[in-house]
Amino acid sequence: MRSYKPSNQSYVNVSPKAGEGFACTEAPRGILWKHLCFDEQGLVARSRIVPPTSQNQAHIEYDLRKSLSQFGLQRSQEELREYSELLIRNYDPCISCSTHFLNLTID
Repeated sequence: MRSYKPSNQSYVNVSPKAGEGFACTEAPRGILWKHLCFDEQGLVARSRIVPPTSQNQAHIEYDLRKSLSQFGLQRSQEELREYSELLIRNYDPCISCSTHFLNLTID
């Protein structure tokens, strides 16, 4: 790349206007889908963001039901909570660091 010459400016000047955009971003836990609509001033008027966790929610719940039964529901609440968190992190490794996401109640 001997012909590459860096620009003096690190950004592109833009004039805000209404528009709509779609994008997806790959992450270790799956695909993040985005749909954004902008008004005439370039401000976000509407957005829809679909993170991988919500895409995997049904599978996470199914695997929890099946896996916990095999692990043994007679175990202590702490063991069941830790095992559940481990399973959930298989789908979303970031969830346990970003939220206190699991309250376990045994009936």
